[in-house]
Amino acid sequence: MKMFRNLRADEIDVRINQIASNYCTMLLYKDARCDMNILDETVGAMNWKREHTRDNANCIVSIWDAEKSQWITKEDTGKESFAEEEKGLASDSFKRACVNWGIGRELYSSPSIITFPRKDMGVKDKPEFFENDKGKYTTKTYFWVEIIDYDEKDNIKDLIIRDNKNHIRFSQLSKEKDKELTKLTETMKKMIVANEEKDDKFDREKFYKYFNADSDDNMTYEQVKEAIELLDKRLQ
Repeated sequence: MKMFRNLRADEIDVRINQIASNYCTMLLYKDARCDMNILDETVGAMNWKREHTRDNANCIVSIWDAEKSQWITKEDTGKESFAEEEKGLASDSFKRACVNWGIGRELYSSPSIITFPRKDMGVKDKPEFFENDKGKYTTKTYFWVEIIDYDEKDNIKDLIIRDNKNHIRFSQLSKEKDKELTKLTETMKKMIVANEEKDDKFDREKFYKYFNADSDDNMTYEQVKEAIELLDKRLQ
């Protein structure tokens, strides 16, 4: 039986893995704070501990087993960080030890995530993916997980990643989820038309601007649900 729940979308970060002028690949990952929160939530703050050995290269995460009246331990080795080596090594070894316990292991089922540059995400005279002064490609765009869901084997089945302007940059959806989200968007579109027919002062452009969107394409699904509630109230 799995001890720890699967990660929520708001607990997952998106990291750029490879980037060139014409593509970018990404990885899903969790941070140490996420591991600590889930340990506290699941077993209680007083029922787990971490220890580091070999100058932080190894981390031992122990959980108290009340039935056996003993600590059960799992251990793993980390990799140095480019920033703060000692702190980064301790954090990485801790996160890897937590994966041994099953926290975030479902992220290993992630599909290959790739996106391509958008013209509207660049700035003047600089495309979205550009060379820095060291001759390496980089970007000012950041990406985030909007939707993630898992199947009965804890493999990722639904995944949507957006950028900081809410454009969908990667989408992998099951037929059921795709149908659900499409129906939601279609409902909102019909209600927008209904509001326009009822009230000639209804401004579609201002409506989208309220959600910091240009159209329904860069409205998150939480925003779409909120929009449906607001549109429904206007029709009553």
